[in-house]
Amino acid sequence: MEDQEALGFEHMGLDPRLLQAVTDLGWSRPTLIQEKAIPLALEGKDLLARARTGSGKTAAYAIPMLQLLLHKKATGPVMEQAVRGLVLVPTKELARQAQSMIQQLASYCARDVRVANVSAAEDSASQRAVLMEKPDVVVGTPSRILNHLQQKNLKLRDSLELLVVDEADLLFSFGFEDELKSLLCHLPRIYQAFLMSATFNEDVQTLKELVLHNPVTLKLQESQLPGPDQLQQFQVVCETEEDKFLLLYALLKLSLIRGKALLFVNTLERGYRLRLFLEQFSIPSCVLNGELPLRSRCHIISQFNQGLYDCVIATDAEILGPQVKAKRQGRGSKGDKASDPESGVARGIDFHHVSAVLNFDLPPTAEAYVHRAGRTARANNPGIVLTFVLPTEQSSLGKIEELLSGEGQAPILLPYQFQMEEIESFRYRCRDAMRSVTKQAIREARLKEIKEELLHSEKLKTYFEDNPRDLQLLRHDLPLHPAVVKPHLGNVPDYLVPAALRGLVHPRKKRRKMPFSRKAKKVKTQNPLRDFKHRGKKPKPTAKPS
Repeated sequence: MEDQEALGFEHMGLDPRLLQAVTDLGWSRPTLIQEKAIPLALEGKDLLARARTGSGKTAAYAIPMLQLLLHKKATGPVMEQAVRGLVLVPTKELARQAQSMIQQLASYCARDVRVANVSAAEDSASQRAVLMEKPDVVVGTPSRILNHLQQKNLKLRDSLELLVVDEADLLFSFGFEDELKSLLCHLPRIYQAFLMSATFNEDVQTLKELVLHNPVTLKLQESQLPGPDQLQQFQVVCETEEDKFLLLYALLKLSLIRGKALLFVNTLERGYRLRLFLEQFSIPSCVLNGELPLRSRCHIISQFNQGLYDCVIATDAEILGPQVKAKRQGRGSKGDKASDPESGVARGIDFHHVSAVLNFDLPPTAEAYVHRAGRTARANNPGIVLTFVLPTEQSSLGKIEELLSGEGQAPILLPYQFQMEEIESFRYRCRDAMRSVTKQAIREARLKEIKEELLHSEKLKTYFEDNPRDLQLLRHDLPLHPAVVKPHLGNVPDYLVPAALRGLVHPRKKRRKMPFSRKAKKVKTQNPLRDFKHRGKKPKPTAKPS
């Protein structure tokens, strides 16, 4: 018999349908958290598991949950259909991701195990109909689950057997403490529970006492982030705020960073400022934040994963969390009222193939840094994290680095060897672009997004059909001009490229409006000598009729 250290999926006693789904997903071997957690969960033990972001925690609880449900249906007496599994998550995006993963693992047993996601508040009517059919597993945020319990749409006291709390250390920071305590009153006295988290803090210890019964604690002996052979981490000291914008311009416009990138800022206003700045240089990007509706946020993530965007600007959950808690206690500021309290970007969302994470603003805590950096170097893919730091932030960065590496250990954030004087020729362009990004431009950029949401809203579709004049007024309203875009800034003349970088970079050039091949074809019919395929060649003489 193989020892526990070499345990594979095929040795865990899983249902053949689950093994087939795992094979389809391309998982040849379980990750460390899956290898340790799945056998213990199948034995019926409560689990408190800590594993780093991107280590496969979702499958670590989804596989044993599905296995236990399938086993009970196959071997036990015929049972009444009921909700037997509940997955609590802090954000709507993570709820969709969890639902998707469970459905993929249950693809060969979809008739036996049904999964429902009730995290979206706008779909209450359709959710009520789904819950009436009593799906086997329900996924949602604590507030939405509690709402359905109070409205009698969902009953768990007599049927629940498995409870999962994912990203447990984030639930309280999103203001779900009261909802979670109220929700637990609707659960049976005995059930199996899993707490999954990337970190252990006081909130997790509180949840442990509330939810778990004699749990097994899995605190895996692995670093919070991948090693230097997979994840490279750098810091670059920028003397001024202007230097940060200048460096970002050079990195993206000269393609010094290849592939898809996530840019993290600390406030929503900063996100729009950065997007409008990049827009000046024809660098496409989008802002992902809690003010956007869930469907729009998921659409942006989907477009990014499909490669339609190479750059996403995001605010992270560590910033949104305290604001949400203050708002629920009646102390929220005016600027926070529109933010979605169940939105989070830095954690839980599975961005695909992220090559680089750029901390344009310094993360407020070491935990925030870990979850930002965890968006890249996932699975076995390489990644890079680059943190911009001002001289006044050096002490804060030192504290973060000390918590990550430990006292007396070598620093993990290496100096980024970049000579700022080599890109000094671009400074006037950056200043020109920054002058165009005014407070008024930022406000109009946000209004423009809201206007687009109104025009494409499914909820307002019926209203606009009944009130076509309102739709016409909205469409023909005064055009918003977020920022004056100067076309010449989109091109990078060769003489501006630093001599040390020539031949190593490929500056992004503005695309022609008409494909070159179409122009060439048109010219060829007029004069073969001017066709690009025949330059320097004489046209072949055509045979004269005899």
